[in-house]
Amino acid sequence: MVTKGELTPFDLVSTAIQRIEDLNPSINAVTIKLFDRALDAARAPGLETRLFAGVPTLLKDTTAAAGEPRYWALKVLQDAGWVEDHDSYLVARLRDAGLVSLGRTNLPELAGGISTEPRLWGPCRNPWDLERSVGGSSGGSAAAVASGMVPIAHGTDGGGSVRIPASICGIVGLKPTRGRIPIGPDFSDTEGFSVPSVLTRSVRDTAAAVDAVSGHAPGDPWYAPPLAHSLTEALNIKPGRLRIGMWYQTRSFGSDVHPDCVAACEDAGRLLESLGHIVEPAYPEALDASFSPAFMVVATSIIRWELLHIGKIIGRPVEETDVDPVIWRASLAGSQVMGEQYTQAIADLRDHGRRFASWWSQGWDILLTPTIAVPPYLLGTTSAPTPDSPWPDIQSWVPFSGIFNQTGLPAISLPLATNAAGLPIGIQLGANLGREDLLISVAAQLERARPWADRWPPHSAISTLG
Repeated sequence: MVTKGELTPFDLVSTAIQRIEDLNPSINAVTIKLFDRALDAARAPGLETRLFAGVPTLLKDTTAAAGEPRYWALKVLQDAGWVEDHDSYLVARLRDAGLVSLGRTNLPELAGGISTEPRLWGPCRNPWDLERSVGGSSGGSAAAVASGMVPIAHGTDGGGSVRIPASICGIVGLKPTRGRIPIGPDFSDTEGFSVPSVLTRSVRDTAAAVDAVSGHAPGDPWYAPPLAHSLTEALNIKPGRLRIGMWYQTRSFGSDVHPDCVAACEDAGRLLESLGHIVEPAYPEALDASFSPAFMVVATSIIRWELLHIGKIIGRPVEETDVDPVIWRASLAGSQVMGEQYTQAIADLRDHGRRFASWWSQGWDILLTPTIAVPPYLLGTTSAPTPDSPWPDIQSWVPFSGIFNQTGLPAISLPLATNAAGLPIGIQLGANLGREDLLISVAAQLERARPWADRWPPHSAISTLG
């Protein structure tokens, strides 16, 4: 409509601002409003000629944008008034594509959890049920998209942090191959677990956005294999008859997957079979062995480094009262990691990852799983450790996502199902390294077979229009 002259970028941004003002008091997805900057950006000459011609977006508060605050949901950074003096590579590419950021979205402290309930901003509420979580850590971004505040928002995925909230909020979330989208130039984890991406309501929008921001940047430590086709082209490429393994239970975690999630996965398998694919109960045998101990060694070391880095910004060491108890406990654990322990953990993760990734060389194309093992959970059920349980038990809730961060392989969550309560249940498709194009082809095929475009939560801009 902007290209045709029926609307202007200013119209789009103004409408999104009004939607945020209407919906955010009940959902709490947007924590830092930068509306004046957005309206100025929407007036920029030539914006209407770009791919995303003034389309409004939001940034998860983990990435740098020149002149904007970046708090990671930590009050110590808010008190310090931390404002960035540069753009991340991703933000620069989003702007070049014509997207206009309206502000920052809610997230757990340091993006370190599967429920968005930071002390600084308070809980983000699910537009499907305001008593339920939006997941994490890109929870605010997912809620903003699901509710129709904006059609696209930035997220990061370090263990499922795009896919988990996409599943819980009923939208599309792609974790690209490690190195597909640049992570620099600063404040990124050393092992490449976390990758930037977007959350949208359609496979088309995800494909176009990832195309727009992909490509190697100077100094990137990871390099993704080139795609045979752009993701936008892959939307209309028939994937052929694929061999798909279906997995929803292994010996590597003790809890049973919820029947709603099992049913959604099996239903997706039947849908894929109806589209001509071969679906069999199969999965990489490496998944019978947990990689959590090695992953935790690396993750806690990264959290320790992050708190040391923040201490330099605020001019004093970060103290226990400055952060969530889980973050502090992780930092303490990370401070005890010796060099040889860290090196052994990396070696263990690489060995496990090789065994996992070798499954695709055995003739498999796609791994089908639930995105998470439980339906959307209530607020307050994942965040508070106790003396008897010092670490929240999240592995049994989200056992399907972290392996793709460990190995760098791509995976996508699709909103194919709802349960009897009307809550969204996502399914996950995972592919071999560099095969986002295959994921997009299959995802587009599923979206055409079972459209979800008209499915809106009760608390959304569209629902309020009747």
